[in-house]
Amino acid sequence: MTAYQAAPSILPVTLKGQFVTLEPLDHGHHDGLVDAARDGELWKLWYTSVPEPKGMAAEIERRLELQNQGSMLPFATRLNATGKVIGMTTYMNIDAATPRVEIGSTWNAASSHGSGSNPDSKFLLLRHAFEVLGCPAVEFRTHWLNHQSRDAIERLGAKQDGVLRNHTRSKDGTLRDTVVFSILEHEWPMVKKGLEFRLAKMR
Repeated sequence: MTAYQAAPSILPVTLKGQFVTLEPLDHGHHDGLVDAARDGELWKLWYTSVPEPKGMAAEIERRLELQNQGSMLPFATRLNATGKVIGMTTYMNIDAATPRVEIGSTWNAASSHGSGSNPDSKFLLLRHAFEVLGCPAVEFRTHWLNHQSRDAIERLGAKQDGVLRNHTRSKDGTLRDTVVFSILEHEWPMVKKGLEFRLAKMR
């Protein structure tokens, strides 16, 4: 948007891409998400916050409650080729007045890594944020020591804004330094071209 105007409401929406479909999260995704988390035992990764199978229902409920409060819009990620649910992602820390969102709280089954699911998911979320919601910026955050995540965010074309030191406590109680990245609206056309090129090579 070239001049400020009220943004569309940030409401649940289904976003279908080349490799994945992002569906509004609901309790019906529970069993598929449990299977996805077991694929690689993702809850054991110290630098992520993937729920254990026994905690999946509570995690779905937590995300839906944040949705009710207006601070999160959660999705389940479904792989188009198999129809299987492979993980979760969200718009979080939503500032509807600006509007501005953070893309985060994302995890995918280990077997889906390298399938094109992650760049396709990010493409869908970024396109919706910039082209439908009219966000002037989209944010990403990750653990300072999660080099895989940092590299993936930089490959999207995001720029590092800074590091929030001793920002939050990790699940093991240690203090985490959080790296903050963002993409601005005038950067989106080039980021979009880059993602389209990457996705075209994966067909």
